[in-house]
Parts: sequence; structure tokens; C-alpha cells
Amino acid sequence: MTDARGPAGPSSDTPARHAPGAPCWVSLMVHGPDATQEFYGALFGWEFQPGPQQLGPYVRALLDGREVAGIGRLPPDRHLPIAWTPYFASENVDLTAETVRSRGGTVGVGPLDAADAGRMAICSDPAGAVFGVWQAAAHLGTAVSGVSGTPAWNELLTFESASVAKFYRLVFGYEEEPVVSADFDYVSLHLGGEPVAGIHGLGHTLPRDRGPHWITYFQVADVNDALDHLAHLGGQVLKPVHDTEHGRVAQVSDPEGARFALVQCPS
Repeated sequence: MTDARGPAGPSSDTPARHAPGAPCWVSLMVHGPDATQEFYGALFGWEFQPGPQQLGPYVRALLDGREVAGIGRLPPDRHLPIAWTPYFASENVDLTAETVRSRGGTVGVGPLDAADAGRMAICSDPAGAVFGVWQAAAHLGTAVSGVSGTPAWNELLTFESASVAKFYRLVFGYEEEPVVSADFDYVSLHLGGEPVAGIHGLGHTLPRDRGPHWITYFQVADVNDALDHLAHLGGQVLKPVHDTEHGRVAQVSDPEGARFALVQCPS
């Protein structure tokens, strides 16, 4: 998260259909889903129920009975980075996948149906960052926000923002709001005038072992308490707590190495 970030959305008791282009879900594929469920269940208070099994064993994480995220198992022969993947809403995932290809991106999985939940594709942008596209049917996506344990923001870490922002604008129809700075490369992506995601160009400081990638921020009530708990559960702190105008932030990883961030929003 940076000072260019917008606020998290309000909490809602009634799940609503996400607008096309809006972040609507986050999902994590790992080698040891049982241990991963224990980690996030203890960290965020999540409970779990089975989800669509088209890509292998998969569960949905719940807070107070409302869906917030998904965790699945990677096939044993797939040596892919362990990473949280944001999904963006689409009214026609097949058409969105065609647009991804025509604008220089790649469609790695799908489009395919996920039982009666919806239709999906997993893609990568021209720089290689992986994201998902979700066309909702029975499953609308993340059903609650603005409370501890829910996704608060998604940010793309990449080499430079301008060309990649153009790709996402052409695919999802975002408006762009660049940060005007000689030494800070950042673009906020907006829908209907509201920020929904960010792109941070890091140049040569982008971690070589990861390459361009999305990072999800999860809201917590107290970031210091969450970090203590995370360390006890086997996670690691990658970037210590720092203050921003949008709250206190730390970058961390889970025991399998999936990177994410914790944010304590201002009260």
C-alpha cells in the first residue's frame, strides 16, 4: 500500500454483484491446503466450506458465514509461485479473455465453468503478473469488506506503471490517476470515480525472485498484534510496520511463502 491508495469499501450484510472490473475475489493455491487453512483460520478467524473442485480441492473462507477468499491445492507436479491472486469481475469472461490476448496478455487457464458458481479464467498481463477474471453466477465473490480479516486493497508491483496501466484500462475500462512525482511511479485504477486497485512501478528494485505480481492487503484491527500472531503461526515479516495516511501497513508471508500485506485502517 502507498499513500495513493483509496479507502476500503463499506461493510454490507447483503452481498451485491460486483461492477465489471471491480476486484471481486482473492484466491490462493498452495501445496499444503490443510496447514494453510489452519494458518489463516488462526490469523483472521476464518472458517471454511467446500467450493468448486474443477481445478482440484478447493475451499472458501468465511467470516460470520460470509465468503471472503478461497484456498486450493496446487497439483504436485506444478512448480508455480505460491501467491494470492485477485479476481476482477466480468459480465462475459470469454470476451474479456479475448481482450486480454489481443492486448498482449496471456490466458493460462480457461475460460471454464466452476460448477454453478460462475465462469472463470486465469490470465497474466504483458509483464507476467497473474490475475483472475470472474463471471458470477451463484457465487458473487467476496461478500463482506471493511472489517478485520477481509481484503482491503489489491496492488500490482511491476517494473513500470504506464504501459501496464494501459493494458488494464483496455481490458477492464478503468480510469487512471497517476501520481505526479519525479521519483514515485504509481497509478490508481478507478471505476466510477472510486479507486479500486493500484499499480506501483518499482523498476530494478522489483524482487527478482518474484517478478511482477499482485499483492493483497487484508484488514486487521491491530497490526502489531497481528504480526505477533503471524510470527507465532510460522509466517514472516518482509517489510516492518510503517505509517501511511491510510493506516499502518506491514508486508508479510505465510509459511508456504505467499506474500500479502496487513493494514490497520485509521479509526
